[in-house]
Amino acid sequence: MKWEIWRKKLIYVVPALVIFVLLYSFTHIQREPEHKQQIQILALGDSVFGLVRDETGIPAMLGEALGKTIYNGGLGGTCIARIDRENRLDNYMESLSLAAITKAMESEEFGPQKAVYTKEPIKQYYSSTIDGMAAIDMESVEIILIEHGLNDFYAGVPLRNEEDPMDEYTFAGALRSSIESLKKANPKARIILVTPTYTWIRGFYNCEEFDAGYGNQEAYVEEEIRIAAEYGVEIIDVYHDFFPHEKPEDWELYTADGMHPNEAGRRMIVEKILSYLNGGEK
Repeated sequence: MKWEIWRKKLIYVVPALVIFVLLYSFTHIQREPEHKQQIQILALGDSVFGLVRDETGIPAMLGEALGKTIYNGGLGGTCIARIDRENRLDNYMESLSLAAITKAMESEEFGPQKAVYTKEPIKQYYSSTIDGMAAIDMESVEIILIEHGLNDFYAGVPLRNEEDPMDEYTFAGALRSSIESLKKANPKARIILVTPTYTWIRGFYNCEEFDAGYGNQEAYVEEEIRIAAEYGVEIIDVYHDFFPHEKPEDWELYTADGMHPNEAGRRMIVEKILSYLNGGEK
């Protein structure tokens, strides 16, 4: 009688055990490492890099002129700093900030970034750009070029937190954190910051007049210059003495809307970066 009971139990136990062993084997099998993309220059930034992604975009023109492989990691509308402290779990833009992206590069974990979903047609390139960044072999990168900060200024991101210099909800703290993460991700890469250019708000206000609560645009540029010196990273200044701005209508010369450079403006920025890389001119 006891054997009959055990026999019936074995009918169910043995198949279950076999299934468990098979599932365990499949889920713990040694996986081949994913193929990493070899990139010589990584370009990070906002819409100045990210909006135009054809051959007239700044990263594409730089790669062509230098004869180097370059990846355009520009994400339009993003900041250096994390934003929206109260509702940050619901704010997908926080995970796309430079502070968050560089932490993902340091840890090689892009889960929060890959979870981003946007219905905005102008930002449909986000997913493919993030996938591309996640596939980069950071050890292959020679230069990390960062053009950022304009959205922080116009969004009214606090410049700094005197009590916490690494506060990622401030411009200065997020920039410090980003530089530190990139240095950990690749200690050998040259980190080069590119300041925002002079801007106008649809031709009405210029960036010297506008203040979202923490100073005009030059205050953010000067903070970026100070932090570059603090960390010993390179910086290319395309704010001071760059785009003409003596007359109100000067915004039409090198920008499409007062903020985003037109093709002439993009070529001017490329020439400045090339001049710096070839001869050290700032």
